[in-house]
Amino acid sequence: MNSLPVPSHIHYELLLQLLERQTLPGLHNEMKQPHIGSKLNVSREHLQAAIINLRKAFALQKQVEEMLEYHGIEVSYRWSLSESEQEMGRSLKDLSSPPKDS
Repeated sequence: MNSLPVPSHIHYELLLQLLERQTLPGLHNEMKQPHIGSKLNVSREHLQAAIINLRKAFALQKQVEEMLEYHGIEVSYRWSLSESEQEMGRSLKDLSSPPKDS
């Protein structure tokens, strides 16, 4: 194996920003409704636990990456499950090469 595939950091950031900036405030607004507010309090606690667990998972991945780097093992960040290392290299090459004149 040339490099070890790991999730791109942007996946964590996207999930955290979505949960913190949209889901949590949206849930807070729903909790203002008297007939369901108390019922959603448990959902809010679960949502906050999910955010905490995502932060922990991200921190743990960074620790693993640092350990791998220390031992000379290269990390390959992946954007999707179907992405192969060759596709990743090809797409990065396409982005960095100047456009071809027709």
